[in-house]
Amino acid sequence: MLWPSQHELLRELRPLNGGGTDYDGLLELIGDVPVVMIGEASHGTHEFYRERARITRRLIEEKGFRAVAVEADWPDAYRVNRYLHGAADDADAEEALRGFRRFPTWMWRNAEVLDFVGWAREHNRLAEPGEGVSFFGLDLYSLATSVEAVIAYLERVDPAAAARARRRYGAFEVFGGDQDYGRAVTFGISESARSDVVEQLVELCRSAEAYLRRDGIAAEDEQFYAEQNARVIVGAEEYYRAMFAAPTETWNLRDRHMAETLERLDAHLGRYGSPPKIVVWEHNSHVGDARMTEMSRRGEHNLGQLARERRPRETFLIGFTTYAGTVTAASAWDAPAERKVVRPALPESYEALFHALDEPRFLLDLTAPGVVDELLQPRLERAIGVIYRPETERQNHYFSARLAAQFDAVIHIDETRAVEPLERSVAWESAEPPETYPSAL
Repeated sequence: MLWPSQHELLRELRPLNGGGTDYDGLLELIGDVPVVMIGEASHGTHEFYRERARITRRLIEEKGFRAVAVEADWPDAYRVNRYLHGAADDADAEEALRGFRRFPTWMWRNAEVLDFVGWAREHNRLAEPGEGVSFFGLDLYSLATSVEAVIAYLERVDPAAAARARRRYGAFEVFGGDQDYGRAVTFGISESARSDVVEQLVELCRSAEAYLRRDGIAAEDEQFYAEQNARVIVGAEEYYRAMFAAPTETWNLRDRHMAETLERLDAHLGRYGSPPKIVVWEHNSHVGDARMTEMSRRGEHNLGQLARERRPRETFLIGFTTYAGTVTAASAWDAPAERKVVRPALPESYEALFHALDEPRFLLDLTAPGVVDELLQPRLERAIGVIYRPETERQNHYFSARLAAQFDAVIHIDETRAVEPLERSVAWESAEPPETYPSAL
């Protein structure tokens, strides 16, 4: 039986049936907003990736969006970007995605991303000059690969500068991994490389004018790519130290880096014409405004909050929810991907509220007055990252939020299935789907 207030939600929701008009209302709500952030309630759900790609295609084709910025490492995503523009040696989309080698590979090496990259390459092939779509990563984990990229760039344009970069980045070569460096500095085993990595970034930026007296726009793009890798190294060096010295600060470091990268992308892409329009793909926990969740009580902010603060009427936030199904996730960091059963949502959650509406898939405008009245009340909201531990689900995968203020719109898909990794582990293949597993499998 529905509560009286749930009838208001039923009046406002827009069913999704897979047809071409599914997101007409959403595009109308977005209007001319230049930054659209599309979340996901897990890093491993087929429908979240598929519907996000459907929305993004329409934003590109109908509203002139020209870039997709994702929760991924800068150098790995830039390899895909070069493929989209015909500037890479990769033979196909699958090969272009091979740069994503770091756990969790399935986040970007999956069937839905593969389809989108193939579509975007074809879109660019047919597009007018300057109207193609680009693909970028916003994250800062890629310390080692970004070091390699900076040195490789400098070897092409300034070998002497490449030698200086090797010396400055030499501290990282001593350690077997990024976290090993952070641990060594924290416990006094090694000196911090902070001043060296900042010095390298400053030199690279100061040398930009000299390097750009070469190949016009192509050289500008490569210089921008190298500078951003140098910025990633600065951010990653601080991040990996903070993991051991000040672990509560790592979330804020990461999301500030992503927000600043997004701003630099905006400036770079718009340097010769009208301001660009950018779609962002990240987890709900990064996209939804942190001020409207319990994150704010912990002193945490996120990308969605920072974007709203800096561009208050130029950012549109979309979240996803699901009630039950399966998900691709690991049981621990660096563990194999598994196809796990997602437990039915807790009764006091938004997911359970939406499940009670008995509509399998729908879009809800969170700015509609009746919806705001109902969904501004704090409730639990589920978040599954790359690790899913259903045995401790309440502690690990729920947080308090006010949904109507956290996002501008939400898409609920009541039963979902695991995204398909391009490399399926034995654990993923052997998992048995539940009896209610969607028939479309």
